[in-house]
Amino acid sequence: MDEVLITVINPNTTESMTATIGKAAAAVVGPGTTVRAVTPAMGPASIESHYDEALAVPGLLAEIEAGERAGSAGYVIACFGDPGLDAARELARGPVVGIAEAAMRTASYLGRGFSVVTTLGRTIGRAEDLAEHYGAARFCRGIHACEIPVLELETDPAARERITEACARAVAEDGSDAVVLGCAGMADLCAHIGREIGVPVVDGVAAATRTVESLVALGLRTGDRGEFARPPAKAYTGMLTDFQIR
Repeated sequence: MDEVLITVINPNTTESMTATIGKAAAAVVGPGTTVRAVTPAMGPASIESHYDEALAVPGLLAEIEAGERAGSAGYVIACFGDPGLDAARELARGPVVGIAEAAMRTASYLGRGFSVVTTLGRTIGRAEDLAEHYGAARFCRGIHACEIPVLELETDPAARERITEACARAVAEDGSDAVVLGCAGMADLCAHIGREIGVPVVDGVAAATRTVESLVALGLRTGDRGEFARPPAKAYTGMLTDFQIR
């Protein structure tokens, strides 16, 4: 059997977070699958606003094109805003899955409803929009912020316990059957939080990676007859010259 390569893209430029994400993804794949975790050459250090998200997309798309040259069978976008997901699906031959979509869909299998625990309160609206977009709003009972900036997930010694406490409160307040972790930087906390709060905890990195692996095994990819066909060739100028479709 041929080796399957899955590229996991951390859309921010923090290498240490890419390493955490890569470990979480590699831990769940089966024999014959290799995870390649990558960091874009350009973009924000973390993604905590619409501005950050917009400026993360060019670097993300460059990694999709690089993955195509490397023979990647599928891709994970490892940011809970799922930035650039539709554009990435236009470029990739294989399936592309965002961690918010995968986590919400996975959590909906685990009971009547789930809660999301994210980083900053300003990102709650984006998570609400995605739940609606993915048809998961009826399962999402609440979205809660622990008010820890993304980069402080790695540096704040109290972060793990603060996030665990936020997850426990979310379950109690919402009556949820599961919790979705709303940031790729929380991927390494999943098992600990699950043990502490006693309900299933879904890490979107792991869920998206297994989803991509399953789609590849089934021989499935994004349909490309209409909206997700490769973009039409045209000129791009300035800093976007290298993104010209040929």
